[in-house]
Amino acid sequence: MRRVVGALLAVAVALVLADSAVVTLALPDILRNLDATVGQVAWVLIAFNLVLGLGAVPTAVVFGRSQPRIVGTVGIAVFAAASAWCAVAPSIEALIAARCVQALGGALALIGCLEILVAVHGERRGVAAWVTAGVVGTAVGPFAGGLLTQAFSWQAIFVVQVPVAVLAVPAALAVGSVPVPAPDRHRPAVRPLLTLALLSAALTAALFLLVLLLVEGWRRSPGVAALAVSVVPLAALAARPLARLLRPPAEVEVATGCFLIAGGLVGLAIPPSADLVWTIAPQALVGLGLGLTIDRLTSQAMELRLPRIRHAGWTISARHLGVVVGLAILTPVFTADLQDAQVPAQEAIASLVLDAPLLPEDKIAVAQALGRELVQQQGRVPDLSNAFVTADLQPEERPAAAQLERDLDAQLERAAARAFRDSFLIGAGLALLALLTVVAPGRRTR
Repeated sequence: MRRVVGALLAVAVALVLADSAVVTLALPDILRNLDATVGQVAWVLIAFNLVLGLGAVPTAVVFGRSQPRIVGTVGIAVFAAASAWCAVAPSIEALIAARCVQALGGALALIGCLEILVAVHGERRGVAAWVTAGVVGTAVGPFAGGLLTQAFSWQAIFVVQVPVAVLAVPAALAVGSVPVPAPDRHRPAVRPLLTLALLSAALTAALFLLVLLLVEGWRRSPGVAALAVSVVPLAALAARPLARLLRPPAEVEVATGCFLIAGGLVGLAIPPSADLVWTIAPQALVGLGLGLTIDRLTSQAMELRLPRIRHAGWTISARHLGVVVGLAILTPVFTADLQDAQVPAQEAIASLVLDAPLLPEDKIAVAQALGRELVQQQGRVPDLSNAFVTADLQPEERPAAAQLERDLDAQLERAAARAFRDSFLIGAGLALLALLTVVAPGRRTR
């Protein structure tokens, strides 16, 4: 019974932390279905991370002397109700508000579940279960969200969370009385928290920008993109057994992870082509780095520090405010780069149209249709397929037009890869900054 309770609570923790990125592959569908702007849709992602990042420590302080099972139960229930609200949100404003409430419930759930898991498994195993669940949730979020969006709709992401969270409510209550956390005794562990924040900002490039590149830049479906980014969680899961086998010192393990994440992001910045195969090795490096760093840094920030939930709150804040900082840094960069790429892309499109083996009047028809699509889709990587559907071409010209469409798609894929390059490189730079915080001389954290 205790194993079942522990498993349900660990799933609840994973669910909350998966929500930091679970909607990434659904953002294009949300943009269309709720008639929103790009800026508004970005806040579906930002709002959750910002509220969770800002609310984790105050939640731990305010509810630190409350009964953990009550705090956890209330948090899970609020999270479930807010997830249902997200699923039926009629507008982008309602969805953003629901995401904020979801994050508040998530903060309560994470704080309460930590102490309950410790009561169920003992301190070492309970903390390890809480930390591992968070890493798995973070890594699996985009993959799960993409599959649900492809198979059903973006609303399905939130629908499936409701019954899972509801099952965790009686599990939290079944534990019985849980000891109230100890009083405040230790200061936050600054070094691992800073490393954690910088790595979270860097990982935004892999968990957010990569899926945007696949869906919006390379025009892969959410399902295909989800399968492609499954490399990250699989590699993250493989990292822990590898670390246990090699048993490196903690600082060496974290430094290696930072370096792997930086290398993976550099690999994503310079793919030879828009073939998904070129993203596999870089994603594997990122996933291995994630698995070697996030749980180790979280454990370092919490180890032997009381009250446990206060320091757990600091790790949650570091991670999710790091995500917000990463989005704040990277989003303007790739948006500006997309804008800058429009003129050379349009020139390349014009050159391809002129060189196409089409009749002059058909070239004019295609060029006019392409021009309309480019105007309507300014500020994003355009989807030009509609131009060929609407263009009035002779049947015998269709094969040449189909080849032109393939050539244009290849050109746009190359332009998209270049537009995302600087953002991936900045993410790599953030990972290297995290590496500096590990190797810089100073007092070490156990």
